[in-house]
Amino acid sequence: MKSPEWLKPGIYGAGIGAIALAIVGFSWGGWMTADKAKQAAYDMARTEVVAALLPICLEQSKQDPLLVKTLAQLKEAASYQRSDVLMKAGWATMPGTSDPNRNLASACVDKLAASF
Repeated sequence: MKSPEWLKPGIYGAGIGAIALAIVGFSWGGWMTADKAKQAAYDMARTEVVAALLPICLEQSKQDPLLVKTLAQLKEAASYQRSDVLMKAGWATMPGTSDPNRNLASACVDKLAASF
């Protein structure tokens, strides 16, 4: 069987067009793979949860009788150790949980640092 002459260039054009469309779509079109979409959703959810819990952390700090002592420790601690100081104080441990949240502690330290 003989195929028409236009078929071969048409197939090449469709293949090249598909490759160009994929490159443009993933580079500039905002397309993403399922794994990248899951990671973006996870990061966004974590950010929103920390933002929602931040007022609780700040309120726990205000109610702590050792507030002045802990703030002094935060001032003296190196920047990479401040989250640990805050977690030991218990401010990043939410009611109903037993373990502190490191991301929340970091956000709380950033907010408290403005009061130093």
